[in-house]
Amino acid sequence: METIRLAASQEVQEMLGVSRTRAYQITNSKTFPDPVAVLSVGRIWRTEDVERWIKDHRPDLQDREP
Repeated sequence: METIRLAASQEVQEMLGVSRTRAYQITNSKTFPDPVAVLSVGRIWRTEDVERWIKDHRPDLQDREP
């Protein structure tokens, strides 16, 4: 069985190394992947989608430790 890795806003913020406000701006941009779910706790993304976006749009962060 394949493990699905998910990231909420807090994890995306940490992956990007930005403030909560900046993470909100980035995740609302047209280039950022759509969330796979919207729950009561917020939006949820597949971690691999976020990692791909970082590779394409913020290559300086792709080797960053979460």
